[in-house]
Amino acid sequence: MKAVKCLLLSMAGFCFMAAGGAVLAQETPMAAPAGVKLVESKDVIELQKQGAVLVDTRKAGEYSEATIKGAISVPYDPEKSAKDASFDSAQDKFNMSKFPDKNAKIVTFCNSGVCWKSYKAAVVLAKNGYKNIYWYRNGVPDWKARKLPME
Repeated sequence: MKAVKCLLLSMAGFCFMAAGGAVLAQETPMAAPAGVKLVESKDVIELQKQGAVLVDTRKAGEYSEATIKGAISVPYDPEKSAKDASFDSAQDKFNMSKFPDKNAKIVTFCNSGVCWKSYKAAVVLAKNGYKNIYWYRNGVPDWKARKLPME
């Protein structure tokens, strides 16, 4: 009986921790923010052919391990604001000096729906007058799974 009770308590603790983890890893919205277009891998390929700038918003170390072929590194870091659609970008750092042309096509991406960096970067760019912002929500994991070119 004691073993069963211990097992049940362990299972309850695990479920509690798993539920808490789900809260910590809140997913980004399914829809693109205002002024941004949500894209899939096939769209990214087409945009890249049209000269779009692909922006890996992950940390420099992640970028150096592997990224989408042709992407540049512009980390959205440190990410201190809330992982919420109404985040305060003033708490974060994102170097927009690499994007002088506000009419250029820019695709932001990171590590899928639980990574807020590309979402936040897209929002910041759109709010600062950039006209052609695309957000690849599924990011690196989706690109790799489709066996698309990495470097």
